[in-house]
Amino acid sequence: MSFVSIIIGSKSDYEIATEAAKILSSFGVSYELIISSAHRSPERTKNYIKDAENRGANVFICMAGMAAHLAGAVAANTIKPVIGVPMGGSAIDGVDALYSTVQMPAGIPVATLAIGKAGAKNAAYLAIQILALSDTALGMKLLEDREKQAKNLEEDSKKIEVLLKG
Repeated sequence: MSFVSIIIGSKSDYEIATEAAKILSSFGVSYELIISSAHRSPERTKNYIKDAENRGANVFICMAGMAAHLAGAVAANTIKPVIGVPMGGSAIDGVDALYSTVQMPAGIPVATLAIGKAGAKNAAYLAIQILALSDTALGMKLLEDREKQAKNLEEDSKKIEVLLKG
C-alpha cells in the first residue's frame, strides 16, 4: 500500500505537521507520522526509512528546526522524493533550519519549502502532485481543488468589493 511518510524531529513540530496530514487525508492519501531525529536517534531514523520503503512509502516529508538535518539524513538513505519543511522556534525563527534544509550537496536533493505552516501545507500538496504522476484520479482531485481555491478567492473578493462600494 502506497503512503506518504511524515517525519518530525520533535514533539514540538506536531501541531504544524498536522496541517500536512489534514490535506493528505482530504485527498484520501494514506500517511503515517512519526518522531525521529537525525541527531538524537540516527539509527531509528535510518531503520525507519528502510522499513517505510518496504511497506510502500513513496514520498517522505521531513519537518525539523534549528540544525534541521532530518531531511538530508532521510535523503541520504533513500532514492524516494524527500520534501523538507524547515520549522521556526529557534533564536533566528527558522532561518537556520531553512539554510540547513536547502543547502544539500549535489546528487542528494531535498525539495525545500517555506518555513512552518505554509511549508507543511505545500509539502502535502507537493507529495500529492508526485503521487498523481501515476494516479490520474488523484490528479483530477488536484484539479478540482485548484478550481475550488479559485472560486473561493473570487467569492472572497466579491465580499470585499461590496464593502468597498457600499
